[in-house]
Amino acid sequence: MEAAIIGSFISAMATVLGAVPLFFVKSLSEKWKDILIAFTAGIMVSASTFGLMPQAVNESGIIALTIGLLLGIVVLDLIEKSIPHIDVENDSGISMFDSKSLLVIIALFIHNIPEGLSTGFSFASENEILGPMVAISIGAQNMPEGLILAIFLMNSNVTKLNALLLVAVTGFIEVIAAIVGYFTASYIDSLIGYGLAFAAGAMMFIVYKELIPESHGHGYERPSTYSFIIGLLAMVYISYMFS
Repeated sequence: MEAAIIGSFISAMATVLGAVPLFFVKSLSEKWKDILIAFTAGIMVSASTFGLMPQAVNESGIIALTIGLLLGIVVLDLIEKSIPHIDVENDSGISMFDSKSLLVIIALFIHNIPEGLSTGFSFASENEILGPMVAISIGAQNMPEGLILAIFLMNSNVTKLNALLLVAVTGFIEVIAAIVGYFTASYIDSLIGYGLAFAAGAMMFIVYKELIPESHGHGYERPSTYSFIIGLLAMVYISYMFS
């Protein structure tokens, strides 16, 4: 239980870490944004295919993998459809912290719930490596997310300190969701495999729906592709070191 809380906390606070560079730099080039996003995508694909999915099969079988994977994709799809995607670069004219800014914060709250559940499910598994692996991969995804949210809030005339605090609050929901996921899977053993598959589906949806298209949208497809492969290999090496 303690490991799940610590892992989810570190993963959630990676959102804050992603926002920290705004205290030192005014902007980040599109090229480096795409490279970092692609690197994150590689980490998440590696964690899903080499960690979550095989363990889901070991825990509950291939049917559980199929159901959980599809459920994770459908849930994230419904969230994406229900909450409009905000393009930060096109909202720089917002002059105050208004209802639209609040919508972005609420969207991230809801978006972070399945990520927290994924971490909790992973720590409940018998595979001791899986929890840290998922926490690292989701944390890596949270860093550019925190940067984007902080940029949006600062464009809405929110001070840097308040933006950082709001980013931290949106990340904290992952800790709560992770605790719920951990206890649910711990007390109902048959749900662990479904939970792991759900986590894989949610992560794969984020990768193919958001991260890869975003990393290939500004003319830097080639460096982004290499960054994706490096991210994938980085997670393979991390899992190998912990094994």
